[in-house]
Amino acid sequence: MTDITVLVLDDHEVVRRGICDILERADGVSVVAEAGSVQQAIRRAEAVKPMVILSDLRLPDGTGLDVIAYVAEHLPETRIVVLTSYDDDDARAAAKAAGAHGFVPKTARSADVLQAVRDAASGKVSSTRIKVEPDSVVSRLTPMEQRVLELVGQSKSNREIADELGIAEKTVKNHVTAVLAKMGLQRRTQVVAWATAKRAGSFRG
Repeated sequence: MTDITVLVLDDHEVVRRGICDILERADGVSVVAEAGSVQQAIRRAEAVKPMVILSDLRLPDGTGLDVIAYVAEHLPETRIVVLTSYDDDDARAAAKAAGAHGFVPKTARSADVLQAVRDAASGKVSSTRIKVEPDSVVSRLTPMEQRVLELVGQSKSNREIADELGIAEKTVKNHVTAVLAKMGLQRRTQVVAWATAKRAGSFRG
């Protein structure tokens, strides 16, 4: 049986090595790459195409959300489990919106981390899977912001949105900024990834 190949992404070397040790001692799991930044993770993920990426959220050159959104678009076969010390609804919602498949706090037991990796690789739902539903992500948005969110999710530009809604392009930009902030995202591509996954029905359960 083929091992579950994993890329571990964390900017703290001691933490990263500790996670790698946990995974490498487990049967059927193989750490094929490590990374300490967004750019390292993207380059190495493209090179080794791991089955699972175990990713921190806070990184020196961006966030784990950037990696999640990139992988969702370019490496759709790779699953992502977020491992972070920020175990709150906003962090979960942002990670899920970007396309993550699981969420494990750094306070979790080693067995829980392993189970999350195995579940992600097999497509199963585990107790560590993200539980925040998409409605809770958009519930903080005004009706206009929800409409802008929908159009951004269709990959429309600010000018195209302005024309469709009959408002100024600057107003659209302000709405987009507000939407990203409320959803805990940083880039339009993350909204597109969220919308794509939502249309595909991957936010059920």
